Amino acid sequence: MGMTQQAAPAVTPPPASGPKESDGRTTRRPLALRLLARPEVGVFLGAVAVYVFFLVAAPPVRDGDSMANILYQSSTIGIMALPVALLMIGGEFDLSAGVAVISSALTASMLSYQLTLNVWVGVVVALIVSLAIGFLNGWMVVKTGLPSFLITLGTFLILQGVNLAVTKLVTTNVATDDISDMDGFGQAKKIFASSFHVGGVNVKITIVYWLVFAAIATWVLLRTRYGNWIFAVGGNKESARAVGVPVTFTKISLFMLVGFGAWFVGMHQLFTFNTVQSGEGVGQELIYISAAVIGGCLLTGGAGSAIGPVFGAFMFGMVQQGIVYAGWNPDWFKAFLGVMLLGAVLINLWVSRTATRR
Repeated sequence: MGMTQQAAPAVTPPPASGPKESDGRTTRRPLALRLLARPEVGVFLGAVAVYVFFLVAAPPVRDGDSMANILYQSSTIGIMALPVALLMIGGEFDLSAGVAVISSALTASMLSYQLTLNVWVGVVVALIVSLAIGFLNGWMVVKTGLPSFLITLGTFLILQGVNLAVTKLVTTNVATDDISDMDGFGQAKKIFASSFHVGGVNVKITIVYWLVFAAIATWVLLRTRYGNWIFAVGGNKESARAVGVPVTFTKISLFMLVGFGAWFVGMHQLFTFNTVQSGEGVGQELIYISAAVIGGCLLTGGAGSAIGPVFGAFMFGMVQQGIVYAGWNPDWFKAFLGVMLLGAVLINLWVSRTATRR
């Protein structure tokens, strides 16, 4: 009689105590790669490199007054670069930002002087005009569906012509009249163009405004629903609209923020120099956009930060003044900016690819 063999019960070996294999989807990336994923990290390193370079090449940069001057130049760029950066994150451009600054200053100056009004009347009317220009740009982009590049290029040409033509018509000159002796000038100058001393160094108030605006913009982007809307419409406006994001309001308000920035910088220029040259501002829009791009804002929208453009603007101010302090030919300034822009774009591309590599 044959013996029946019973199958031995299956025994599952205990799991090995070594590290588990992963398919790469749940593995936590190293800290260095997570830091590289931040859009402002690359420009921060670039800003440090530029600062160290001019610290060595231009000894006057080490002086406190020189650094205050560099920060001042950076702030006049950075205040405008912030709303331009937010607009770029939202997927749009504004090529009229540079001449809009001059339009705002011309409006306040000529209205106050020609009608013999308190300068604050001109300041308020200039704010309304600047916001209206931003609203018109945004409304036309949303309603026509045309690229913001074309819309704001048209606005740029219109404002450039109006600035020159109206100024000559009203003042018979290419510059506005001096308003320093008019009512309200002293109060407005304290707000828009004053300075204070820190350790014997003269510091312009625009530096404070620049940092405050940057902090507010960062909070808005990272902590508010409106910040989520900006990223959403910049990434894909149709998908954003499908989930309830007010695309029209978001885009128009971003253009109006650029208008507000143009008004603020325009008022600073007016109350700093007491008069305005009507032909200025051309080309500044490229500086603002470049500072935002160097700061990590993608040209395609949907990505970026408010801190990055702060470092981008600092690099511009550092190079602009550093060349002078080093005793070099200032004609090389634009060449340096071009190198910085191309370098920043390539670095941002490398950083984004490195950060997303498994």
